Amino acid sequence: QSHLFLTSRYSNTSSPSTNVSSRKWVRVIVSQAMSYNLDVETLRDSEYGHLNGKTYLDHGGTTLYAKSLVQEFARDLLGNLYGNPHSASTPSAVAGHRVDAVREKALRFFGANPEHYDLIFVSNATAAIKLVTECVRDYINYENTKGKKKFWYGYHKDAHNSVVGVREHATTSRCFINDDEVEDWIRLGITGHSLDEVGLFAYPGQSNMTGRRLPLSWSARIRESSHGRTFTLLDAAALATTSPLDLSDPAASPDFVSVSFYKIFGFPDVGALIIRKAAGHLLERRRYFGGGTIDMVIAVGGTSHVKRDTSLHDQLEDGTLPFHSIFALDIAIDVHARLFTSMARISSHTAFLASYLYDNLQHLRHTNGSSLLRIYTDDASSYGNPILQGATIVFNVYTSEGKLIPCEFIEKLADNEGIYIRSGSLCNPGGIATYLGYTPQDLKRAFALGNRCSKPLSDIDGNPTGVVRVSLGAMSTRQDVDTLVSFLVAKVLPIKGRDLVRSDDPLLENLIAYDTVSLLEDAKLPSATKHVVVERGAMKSPEELSSSGKSRRLARLFKISRFKR
Repeated sequence: QSHLFLTSRYSNTSSPSTNVSSRKWVRVIVSQAMSYNLDVETLRDSEYGHLNGKTYLDHGGTTLYAKSLVQEFARDLLGNLYGNPHSASTPSAVAGHRVDAVREKALRFFGANPEHYDLIFVSNATAAIKLVTECVRDYINYENTKGKKKFWYGYHKDAHNSVVGVREHATTSRCFINDDEVEDWIRLGITGHSLDEVGLFAYPGQSNMTGRRLPLSWSARIRESSHGRTFTLLDAAALATTSPLDLSDPAASPDFVSVSFYKIFGFPDVGALIIRKAAGHLLERRRYFGGGTIDMVIAVGGTSHVKRDTSLHDQLEDGTLPFHSIFALDIAIDVHARLFTSMARISSHTAFLASYLYDNLQHLRHTNGSSLLRIYTDDASSYGNPILQGATIVFNVYTSEGKLIPCEFIEKLADNEGIYIRSGSLCNPGGIATYLGYTPQDLKRAFALGNRCSKPLSDIDGNPTGVVRVSLGAMSTRQDVDTLVSFLVAKVLPIKGRDLVRSDDPLLENLIAYDTVSLLEDAKLPSATKHVVVERGAMKSPEELSSSGKSRRLARLFKISRFKR
């Protein structure tokens, strides 16, 4: 095992044991902060044969399932008879009891005592966040029948789109653009919303873009500072992939936690909303009811109904649960523990790999000394310290002339080599705006030009519209890192600016914007096999970019020139 000396950003006192009294920062030994798990290399052959010849580096999207998980799940289904848990037959009763057992098992996986928490099975973390949103909305509407109530919502700029979207149901909302704003807000007594408002503050445990990890201490401090009037929602989808999530102390835990189990185990495709029971009343006024959530309903001649009140999950799990997937979760937890021992060991392993990768990437340079990559990190991050940074690295790639190589092209090029990464805006609008330097007006102009989250332009005025993301997982190895670095050196480093756009290249449509393609057609260039260079002119305001006169507006936005082979 290798141990890492970490720099503390929380203290500047001296440490006699480390003999650094003259230094500003204390260096402390964090046992097993980084520790490469050699067993994983054996597991790759026995459990992850589907990775043979491939390099998978998109664990932030989903991690991979083990062979034993699939085999044991198949044996379970083939050897048992399960019915719909809502029926009363023996197979159904068996299924229902097992669902309840897995619910408790999943809670205990996160250190959550069922006495203080409940768990709602949902399709994924987004569904969990949406469920909280709908419940809070209906709670506010109910309270408004007794007097005026409002809904204040705050979220951190590192939040996923699914967290940002909650603001559409809020009376007022605020985006906190950095940790300092959150700290000031907490310290000043949760100012910004009045006593007649219900407050909800949401943030990710880990940015799904950069992998930086945010303070988990905020939840308890917000609860104390707001005297219980502001609730907290932790999006733990990215964090829980490679980090322990400890909910053993309900007084210090978030009120609501969203997770996606496929990001932890690879399979099944199911998620959960974990609820601190002390905050459960906020979810009990939901108006919609589905099958299995009511004790009585009048459909003909009246509109009365009575909801089940035995537990939160009885009220909020609509219809028949994906019970077969829940049984797979039961097996997944056991297999995961057998293969990797604990989430703490996975955290150690991936912290080692992330640091190893970061050290390699930041030293990649062109012959003229310029950096191949622009890596986006937060000042609070520290690769190798799993408290501050997850196993994710994001970057953009530049030629020796300083020209951007579009992230979509890097993904395509890597894919052709059997290396699987992710590119784009990653559903993280705050991160993209912050790290790529886009203002709201810039983003509106980009949209007017045709930029879309699902179909981005390659660049705007030479600036990237997205990033390349590399994310590591429990079954990643040093060889995976070496393969990626070798690919960048052999296939990407030699690319020159003149190679970026070629009309005779089958990858052309992935290298330039759609409007540019239209302009090349409109301009009727004499030879479709010539190389072309596209240079962006100054962007106009959205008002000037009407759908009429497409060729004229494109001619203003782009300059076209040709060069010989």
